[in-house]
Amino acid sequence: MDNYLVMENITKVYDNGIMANDHVNFSARQGEIHAICGENGAGKSTLMKMLFGIEQPDHGQIIIKGKPVHLTSPTKAIEEGIGMVHQHFMLVPSFTVAENVMLGIEPVKGMRFDMNKAIEMTEEVCKKYGFDINPRARVQDITVGVKQKVEIVKALVKGCEILILDEPTAVLTPQETAELFVQLKLLRETGHTIIFISHKLNEVKELCDRVTVIRKGRTVGVYNVADVTEADISRAMVGVDVVLEIPKEEAKPKENVLVVKDLGVYNDAGKKVVKDISFSVREGEIVGIAGVEGNGQRELIDSITGLHVYSEGSIKLLGEEVGGKNIKELRQLGMVHVPEDRMTLGIAGTMSIKDNMIADKLDDERYTGKVLNKPKNIKEDTDKWIKDYLVLCKNGDQQINNLSGGNIQKVVVAREFTSYNRLLICDQPTRGIDVGASQFIRERLVQMRDEGKAVLLISADLGEILNLSDTLLVMYGGEIVACFKDVKAVTEEDLGYYMLGVKKMTEEEIGGALHA
Repeated sequence: MDNYLVMENITKVYDNGIMANDHVNFSARQGEIHAICGENGAGKSTLMKMLFGIEQPDHGQIIIKGKPVHLTSPTKAIEEGIGMVHQHFMLVPSFTVAENVMLGIEPVKGMRFDMNKAIEMTEEVCKKYGFDINPRARVQDITVGVKQKVEIVKALVKGCEILILDEPTAVLTPQETAELFVQLKLLRETGHTIIFISHKLNEVKELCDRVTVIRKGRTVGVYNVADVTEADISRAMVGVDVVLEIPKEEAKPKENVLVVKDLGVYNDAGKKVVKDISFSVREGEIVGIAGVEGNGQRELIDSITGLHVYSEGSIKLLGEEVGGKNIKELRQLGMVHVPEDRMTLGIAGTMSIKDNMIADKLDDERYTGKVLNKPKNIKEDTDKWIKDYLVLCKNGDQQINNLSGGNIQKVVVAREFTSYNRLLICDQPTRGIDVGASQFIRERLVQMRDEGKAVLLISADLGEILNLSDTLLVMYGGEIVACFKDVKAVTEEDLGYYMLGVKKMTEEEIGGALHA
């Protein structure tokens, strides 16, 4: 059916005067996978929030199966057959799969939750759509790939016919992505309409039937995916040609900047989650760490950056032990950190863009006098960084919480990259970032490496980590299970096997490749 879903002349202006959508038109057919692509701040998320009832349009209408609908809440959207899987999973870790799937439609027996019925209903939907999921498993014990499937089953059990997926492969391995794509194609065959939001243009090409490109709040084109290249899509998104692979010369590493030796880290429950690992990062080198979320990377990075106390082994920055130093002292030594959780650790949400950019530099005499700050210098530099780092905003005085997630990330990156640094720890630096800004950040990382900086890069984007890393480590189960010095010879598929624990190098192979 043509025009199964129509969003017509959708306009949304926020209270701060920012026009997120300017007469946007979008339509999707029954039984198609339709991608939406655009830069950060282009209006994709706002458009989908209105389709799922989270936001309300100021102008325009939404039509489903030929009937105008008023989606005043997510509950109303669900009643109209619309489901949404957010980039950050909305699951309760301590609940079983069945309990999570049934949230909001809980079956009861007498006065109590009917677990047997919940399991039966979950199994029925999983069988119907080909999902291999144990409904009795606790969410905290399943893989990231299975969690993604649970979110989709949650939508399907509520009668979803239109499924919105926001960056669904951001934390998946190639193998998990391939499994997900099989499932999505099966849903397409059963008549479901899938809206696929992604910055991974290779996946758009592989999976989708059509793509709508939005730029600066307006629809700029709708294309049959078979008729366009990745370069065509990125050009439509940004308005100029974008380099999809960053060229770089061979690294010329020098002295060690960071040395991690026999590190052991325990989580709050007393479980050892980083198991006696050793590696180093040298001047003029990018060391990448790949791994499925939850395999010790978080605790490793938190230990290095002073956010978590470690009890075994040592971490040395420029010869000085990290343990016992506070974050300010680590920054004074030259460590900067782009955190994975930008909202919690990266910004002060109610403060301005300008204040967030300058937050770590207030000891600098260029910005602070004996009594008062120097607003002229602060404005001059932050305006330049806003321009250099492509932050889409009204001005530096705008509250940072009013930006899109990708533009908030650009502010965090701008602050860290413009600080005094010898070691850059970049945790998912381009997650949720459009192709144009990703290109800028990746080029800057290579430039800083060539200037003699040491870079530790953690990324779920396997194309990114393979392109940028000079040495590549893989973590699984809290251990380093692989180390590659010839990164150019590694494929995403090979990397995925190590990330899933299917393959593991011997200690001799790993030790021979490390330089700690």
